[in-house]
This record gives sequence, structure tokens and C-alpha cells, in this order.
Amino acid sequence: MSREGVDLTVRMPPSTARPGVETAPRPSALSLRFADILALLAMPVIGAIALVIHFALGDQGPTFGTYTYPRIQGTLIAVGIIGAIVSFIWPGARRWFVGRAPLVALAMLTMCIWELVTIKLGWLPLMYFPPPETVFQTLIDERGPLLNSTWHSLTLLLSGYLVGVISGLCTGITIGWSGHARYWGMPALKLIGPIPATAWIPTALVMFPQSMAAGVFLIALAVWFPVTMLAASGVSNVRASHLDVARTLGAGRGYLIFRVAIPAAMPSIFIGLFMGLCTSFLTLLVAETTGVSSGLGWYIDWARNYSDYNKVFAALMIMAIFFSTIMTLLFKLRDWVLVWQKGVIKW
Repeated sequence: MSREGVDLTVRMPPSTARPGVETAPRPSALSLRFADILALLAMPVIGAIALVIHFALGDQGPTFGTYTYPRIQGTLIAVGIIGAIVSFIWPGARRWFVGRAPLVALAMLTMCIWELVTIKLGWLPLMYFPPPETVFQTLIDERGPLLNSTWHSLTLLLSGYLVGVISGLCTGITIGWSGHARYWGMPALKLIGPIPATAWIPTALVMFPQSMAAGVFLIALAVWFPVTMLAASGVSNVRASHLDVARTLGAGRGYLIFRVAIPAAMPSIFIGLFMGLCTSFLTLLVAETTGVSSGLGWYIDWARNYSDYNKVFAALMIMAIFFSTIMTLLFKLRDWVLVWQKGVIKW
């Protein structure tokens, strides 16, 4: 080979890409799966169908006529269109929006069916099953009393729940750790614990003349039993090898309880906290009938006495959001404390 040929070969620019990479198709920002397209179009399509039903079909009864319901559907349609456009342009937001759009679309479909079977077709009596238009308008008109009732319910719920959790943890850890406490405490726990907290209403009213204190006592009693049982179970089932290692290293009783037993029992304790929170929701509605003058349970009972089911359904919607938010916060606390169990049970 001549020198000129060598120089010609050297001057050729080297390839910076690996073999096969240049021929492979590069993913486009606009490329979408068929399932993603359906998810992105669900909100606008269902919202359009809901508006067509709202304006095309006649009403079978009187409504407020404030167009609150179509405004909500129209807002969700606009959000769906904007989210679809952003997902086409920005793939980073696609996964977030595609994962939530079907749930919002299901809520829009539920409102559409709700309106269809009530005010449009009259399959359900409007006196007891008001349409979404009147319920949403009631939420706006009654926002003052509803917010006041929500605040009072939150105060009563958290007060009783905290008292029940603190007393339940104290008794549960004591019973789970001490054999003498278990011997004397478990029989009383087996007798008193299974009794529903609502059965203690007459006793609570006698012991606590103030209705607020009686409600706190009932909620605390409902929370105390599951928290005590799960805390005692978690502490008593701590591995003996963990305790023996800590004793070998010179740990005292306080260290064994607070640094070994309780952290090891935290998964079981959180199960008790969740069970106690669910029972506290049920007891709250009954506790607010013991003479309190405000609260969501009191508001529902007051509206039912006047056969105003618009306010009943409005309070139920607030209650659903209220309880779900508290449960979500407890799950966030569990994920923060039990990092190794984060995401095992999602809420």
C-alpha cells in the first residue's frame, strides 16, 4: 500500500456512534401507546357526554338552575384537554397525568349517571336522592355551617383519638412487656374491650355532664381497645434474641423497652392505629348525637329531621373528604416511620 493510501485512510473521520445505534429508531416525544391515548381522551369525552345529557334531556323536577354542575364538568373537560396537550408535548408529565386521568374520568362518569337516574329519568325519588346540581349548590350556599361543623368534628375526633392512642399504647406496652400486668390486665381487657363504645353512652353522659367530654370519652374508648391489643401483641412477640443481645451489651430495662421492643413492635402498633381510626369515625357520628350543637354528624341528623337531603348529601361529601384526608396523613406517617415498608400498602 502506498503512502498516499495510508494518508487517505487516516484522514477519514472516525465514527462516534456504536454499531447499530444510528439505525435504531429514536423514541419521539409524541409517541403514545393506545392505552395512553384512551386515558388522555377519557376526561374530555365523558365530560362532553355529560354536558350533552344535561342540556339535551329535560328535567323531571325542579332544580336550583345555577349551572354549578355543568361548570364543574366544563372545568374538568378543560383540565383534561390541557393535560392531554401537555402530555403530548412533555413526556415527563405524561406518566403523572395518564395515571390520574382515568380516576377523574370515573368521577365524571359517576356524576353523569347520578344526574341521569335522578333528575333526568326520575328513577329515584328526588326528595331522598337529590341531583348533583342541587347538592353542589348546597355546598356553596352552606359553606359556612359546613366548615364550622367540620371544624367541630375535627376537634372532637382528634381529641378522642389522641386520648385513646396514648392510653392504648400505655396499657398495651405494659401488658405486652410485663407478665404480671398481662395476668391481671388481659381478663379485664377481654371483658371490657369487645363491648361497643356506643353502648357506654348512658354511662358517659352520667360521668361527663358536658357533651364534649362525653364524646371524647366514647371515641377514646373505641380507639383504646384495638391499639392496646395490637401494641401488646407486638411487644410480646419481639424476638428474644434481640433482647438477649441488648442485655449482653449492657442495656437496661428502659433501653430494652423504648429502643428495642417498641421499635420492633411498630408495624403491629400501626395496624392498631389504623383500626382505631376506623372505629373512631364510626363512633364520632354517634358521639355527636349526645347533645353537641355542632359537627358533621349533628348536621346530618339535623338536616334529616327537616327532610333536607340536599344538606345530608353535601355533608356526606365533606365527610368523605374529611375522613380520607385523615387516613392519608396517617399513611404518610407510617411511611415516614416504617421506611422499609413504604409502599407495601398504598392509600
